Amino acid sequence: MTNNETKSRVGYLFIAVVLCVLAGLLIWWGIRGLEGESPAFRLERPIESIGTSYTLNGVASDQKSGVKRIWIALLQQKKEVVLLDQTLPSKGLLMGGAIRKQPVSLEIKARQLGFNDGEAVLRTAVWDYSYRGWGSGNRSYAEYKLFIDTRPPNIELISRTHNLNQGGAGLAIYRVSEPIATSGVNVGNRFSPGSKGCFTDSSVFVAFFALPYDKGPDTQLHVTATDRAGNTSRTGFAYHINAKAFKKDTIRLSDAFLKRKMPEFEEALGQDGRRASLIEKFLAVNRDLRIANLKTIQDACKGSDAKRHWTGPFLRLPASARRAGFADHRSYLYEGRVIDNQVHLGIDLASTGYSPVPAANSGRVAFAQDIGIYGKTVIIDHGFNLFSMYSHLSRIQVARNKSVSKGDIIGATGSTGLAGGDHLHFGMLIHDTFVNPIEWWDKNWIRHNIADKLKSAKEQIRMSNKEARQ
Repeated sequence: MTNNETKSRVGYLFIAVVLCVLAGLLIWWGIRGLEGESPAFRLERPIESIGTSYTLNGVASDQKSGVKRIWIALLQQKKEVVLLDQTLPSKGLLMGGAIRKQPVSLEIKARQLGFNDGEAVLRTAVWDYSYRGWGSGNRSYAEYKLFIDTRPPNIELISRTHNLNQGGAGLAIYRVSEPIATSGVNVGNRFSPGSKGCFTDSSVFVAFFALPYDKGPDTQLHVTATDRAGNTSRTGFAYHINAKAFKKDTIRLSDAFLKRKMPEFEEALGQDGRRASLIEKFLAVNRDLRIANLKTIQDACKGSDAKRHWTGPFLRLPASARRAGFADHRSYLYEGRVIDNQVHLGIDLASTGYSPVPAANSGRVAFAQDIGIYGKTVIIDHGFNLFSMYSHLSRIQVARNKSVSKGDIIGATGSTGLAGGDHLHFGMLIHDTFVNPIEWWDKNWIRHNIADKLKSAKEQIRMSNKEARQ
């Protein structure tokens, strides 16, 4: 074969390869360029209503030719305002097309845009870079009916008097004028959510709230309510806070106690902690592990039942003596110097060793396992964000989500966790805050601050509903 023939064959082969590549590209271009799959626009969450200011979040997407244009408008009667009209860049199909996903975040200020409260329609349209429709591309279109609501809900206080003790509990009863997303009582920067279900009137809420031990008479309290459109209102209410000075206590640490107790926390301390000195281990447990354990307790106290399980005063461990009080301010002394300070958020009760522990009141077991410094622990949900806690148990005799009645035996006293001897650490919580258990043992306190309020509110609601029907 001559050189010219060889060159000709190579040339023909090269041309054939090029033609095949071009044919493949043309086929690929035809598939991608003329694809018929519509783009999509997905809202981050459904929209029922929008308030004075609402942030719309969503994603426009097209996995083939890419997103070309996004258009969003708000329509009310004959008034339409375009909120977004955005064209996205494209490198062309041969260079990889356009953006496949485009997040959208829009702040909608309905009143500033000239809209009135009432029904409206959110309209969305998305185009892609397909060459379908003579180059206009595929399009998706959607409408979402919503309600513009720029007025905050009205809050009416039904409970009249609120006498509180520092470190204690309170109950507020109130009515809201419209369906809401959240409501409750703010105590300083702490929020205790309200619940409905205590009354047949669904517009009436009850909120058990805690006044932390470190909040005195100058603490600001108010009720807040946020409707489904995001409008928030707040109102103050009459209250009186009795100041309380809490006991100061000194805990003397010995090497014998540390050698006996620290091995229980080896796993929690980790490899580095296991190599630390006894006192370093104690500080890691008493400080860092305590904080982590509190978070576990607070998580266990989420999602309370919207039902009042309990009745009457709470039970105290039978035949027991108090060994430590609520909010005792403890100084930990080692070799003659203070090495740590903590606050004791419960009451320690001592009886005979391994004494049976009764459920203080009826409820549902929300937690039943070991929890660091508190040892074997049971937490009972009594409904409406009220909880009781039993710690340092030697054994647990109930399981999570089990219903218990007042007086049922849930375990036995012990010395698990960071306990120096056999006793029960008993605590009461409202939402995520510890309160003084003494109030809940007192039938007179419960009558004046809970039972009488609920009874009075029930009568007020009955009378107001009767007047409304006339």
